[in-house]
Amino acid sequence: MRAPRPLRRAGALLAALTLPLATLTGLATTAHAADPALERVTGFGSNPGALTMYRHLPDDLPAGAPVVLVLHGCGQSAAEYAGASGWLRDAGTSGFALVAAQQETGNNASRCFNWFEPGDTSRGRGEALSLRQMVAHTVADADADPDRVFVAGFSGGGAMASSVLAAYPDVFAGGAVLAGVPHGCATSMIGAFGCMNPGVTKSPERWGDLVRAENPGYDGPWPSVAVWHGSADGTVRPANATESVKQWTDVHGTDATPDGSATLPGNVTRTTYDGPAGVAVRHYTASGMGHAVPVRPGEGCGTSGTYFADVLCSTSTITADWGIGDGPSDPGDPGDPGDPGTPACVTASNYAHVTAGRATVRYGYAYAVGSGDALGLWNIYTLTSLTETRPGWYARTAGC
Repeated sequence: MRAPRPLRRAGALLAALTLPLATLTGLATTAHAADPALERVTGFGSNPGALTMYRHLPDDLPAGAPVVLVLHGCGQSAAEYAGASGWLRDAGTSGFALVAAQQETGNNASRCFNWFEPGDTSRGRGEALSLRQMVAHTVADADADPDRVFVAGFSGGGAMASSVLAAYPDVFAGGAVLAGVPHGCATSMIGAFGCMNPGVTKSPERWGDLVRAENPGYDGPWPSVAVWHGSADGTVRPANATESVKQWTDVHGTDATPDGSATLPGNVTRTTYDGPAGVAVRHYTASGMGHAVPVRPGEGCGTSGTYFADVLCSTSTITADWGIGDGPSDPGDPGDPGDPGTPACVTASNYAHVTAGRATVRYGYAYAVGSGDALGLWNIYTLTSLTETRPGWYARTAGC
């Protein structure tokens, strides 16, 4: 039997790192009534992270089908997330094996994946290894395609998705990080709160080094990454999406300047970043959305409710990005971003910039979101001008 983890249990309630404590008991989302049931799978490996594995294999699933691993947010269950987000339904319509991992209260009383514990986010260790064992077991059982294994997660699950992509780039062909944080942002519970809000700013190279450090000398292909975030997310600040884009574009050897953009239904903006083999990173921003997964119940995609917003079917958009689904009303190749027009410029106090999400604060000093430009002391007296050169990217300017 696996030994208990006393430090995690002692910090149980504080470890609700991606949902406010007051709302943990308010998650009323359930699987859609028409969704198939998940089956529990045991004996899938040594399971050093003590996670629970659930799975759905659609009827008549052919050999060589893809495998998708989904990771729930804090306070949720595998079934709640898989159903309400639309993944269970999409497994049948798109034809892939679905693996839904579940955190247990013995590991984290708030049922958060331990994305801030190095022992759970590194290759060959803890929860990351348990997740890798789940997909390997499914590839073998279903005679699935080992080259088409993907991962998606929300909030704490999104943060863990970023880490398993870093730990196992040779296993996962692509991933989607919804309302998550960059890999390696925190290595302790205390540090995790700062990652969530106001966020941590690093250079692209420093973020990329955190991923490369997981597999020194790895020279194979890196997984494509889609980063999703609501512009009004007050739990995990949108600055985290910008930092994730910086991390994964650097890993792919490209810069953080978009190569294309498109406007999708639901007031969602997509920017794309090309790597050597095509689109390497996608950044989706849902304007006005808070801490949530974008769904579209009217189109049969998921269920709206707490932490599930009726905006756009993110699930089928993600599978279309991976080449295993058709996608919802996809406008096609975003093409050239075109003329962005006159960039918006705002002059305000550093306190106001941070409050509005244009800047982050570290050790009493403010830094522009996106560029990381130093703005000086974080207070109501220091005035600076920031120009939004593209959505969610701010640079310090001489004045407006």
